[in-house]
Amino acid sequence: MTLATPLERHRARLKDAGQIRVEVVVPRDDAALVRNLAAILRDTTLADDLRRLLITKLGNPNARGFKALLESAPLEGIDLERQSDLPREIDL
Repeated sequence: MTLATPLERHRARLKDAGQIRVEVVVPRDDAALVRNLAAILRDTTLADDLRRLLITKLGNPNARGFKALLESAPLEGIDLERQSDLPREIDL
């Protein structure tokens, strides 16, 4: 029988608590911001408010596929009209 290492025990406790470890790469100036967001999502009563705010501003991160992502995106105030291209003259 092999005893679990401290790291394995720590990861098992995280898994039991419904958490996972995520690694991200961000600009150095944003590292503290990302750590603070993660801390709020992990531990505080502000987590639900932060999730709602992020989903409102960024769309649903759980959307499956491009169509679902577009449907969940906050598109209010964005001009989606496009002028049609007029035929071009081609010199052959």
